[in-house]
Amino acid sequence: MAPLDSVRRRRGHRTHRVAVLLVTFLAGLVVLPGMAVAAPGVQLNAADMALLNGVRLAGLWEMPAGTMAAEKGQSARVREVGAEIARQHGVLDELVVQAANKLGATLPSDPTAEQKGWLTEMQNASGAQFDQIFVTRLRLAHGKIFPVIGAVRASTRDNTVRKLADDANKFVNDHMAMLESTGLVRWQQMPPAAIPAAQQDSLVAAAQAGAAAGPSVAISTTVVWAVFLLALGAGGYATWRITRRS
Repeated sequence: MAPLDSVRRRRGHRTHRVAVLLVTFLAGLVVLPGMAVAAPGVQLNAADMALLNGVRLAGLWEMPAGTMAAEKGQSARVREVGAEIARQHGVLDELVVQAANKLGATLPSDPTAEQKGWLTEMQNASGAQFDQIFVTRLRLAHGKIFPVIGAVRASTRDNTVRKLADDANKFVNDHMAMLESTGLVRWQQMPPAAIPAAQQDSLVAAAQAGAAAGPSVAISTTVVWAVFLLALGAGGYATWRITRRS
């Protein structure tokens, strides 16, 4: 009976060692998935959000502005441009909403107070005055968002944001050309071209600086591997101690 007891005891020790090794391996697997998710280190920053919010806000007021122009514009060209800008912003708005949903970002749902003021200004105007206000307001607004798109496109680390910048660039460039085709752009009133310093508080500066929107949550690959190897080492040491005692 003694040999039989000895065999059972040895089998019990082997089973225990296998169980410890299995637990150690599983602990390592728990760490590795975190590395797979965090390794790219991509995080939306202030520049990325400036683009997402800017494109969304543009659609929220330019779609109704374009619809208004299509209905009450005095010039046939203004009516045509208004209808097309409203249509294209509907497409662009869908793209920015899809991008935000994919990135888990929250977008504004209403125009800014300033943009609402522009819409009210258009509602209260008519005839040639309306045409001038429509072209002036939209052309200035497109001129402000255009450099932001370029700055974000040049520096963003996120593929979704980069794709949105490409799409927005095409739409905004097309809209500026359409507005200019009305012959109503007052070039002398356009702000001069200027690239502000990265420290300046503006959308362009934020895009160029790429200031982080919040604390980084990305995990270094080196740190993850160190934790993984430490877990394996601890499990191996525990297994050795158990084997030695047995």
